[in-house]
Amino acid sequence: MAADRPNRRLQNRDRLEAEIAAEAVRVFAECGYEGASVAAIADNAGLSKQNLMYYFPTKQALYQRVLDDVLDDWLERMERLADPDQQPQDVLRAYIQAKLKFSREQPWASRVYAMEVIGGAQMYGKQIQERVVPLLRRDIEVFERWSVEGRIGAVNATHLLFAIWAMTQSYADFSAQMALVLNRKQLSRKDYEDAEQTIVQMVLAAVSLPVANDGGAR
Repeated sequence: MAADRPNRRLQNRDRLEAEIAAEAVRVFAECGYEGASVAAIADNAGLSKQNLMYYFPTKQALYQRVLDDVLDDWLERMERLADPDQQPQDVLRAYIQAKLKFSREQPWASRVYAMEVIGGAQMYGKQIQERVVPLLRRDIEVFERWSVEGRIGAVNATHLLFAIWAMTQSYADFSAQMALVLNRKQLSRKDYEDAEQTIVQMVLAAVSLPVANDGGAR
């Protein structure tokens, strides 16, 4: 039993750190790094500032954890994209679905990452270069192999991926503007399904693939 206690303590610490990071996401998204207050994050998490800083000694450490969580989720989706054995249509559709799902379910996380990048990635640029670039290159190699094999048309895979990122992430970063244009308080699930269908059609057309008439998003 005594041997289990350290494991429980580690599990409890991991759980609490995850809960703190989940509260920090919204504060960083709403206020930016400079405007975010550790005291406000602690209050939202139901902790004292001193207690929070036991787990995250600095605001930068907490910000780093938030961005790590966002990037982990994003890279998991990119991992699925780089599968040369699946059909290109299925891979691209699943990737777009996953990116839009992330925008719908975790808009604050998406905005924190976008704000960091828009600001020049001053605090997170090294991590992006070390973690995103190798996986991007692998994805590009898959696209190029598909093109050589005649499974897709010739395409600049780098800029195709940039376009997919921009189209899907805009449904998190600019959802308020979209909702205003549509004269509603927020985007509905149907809006995201319509977005998925449209983006999939555009991307498959860009690589000369037919669009199956399957009724749209699932």
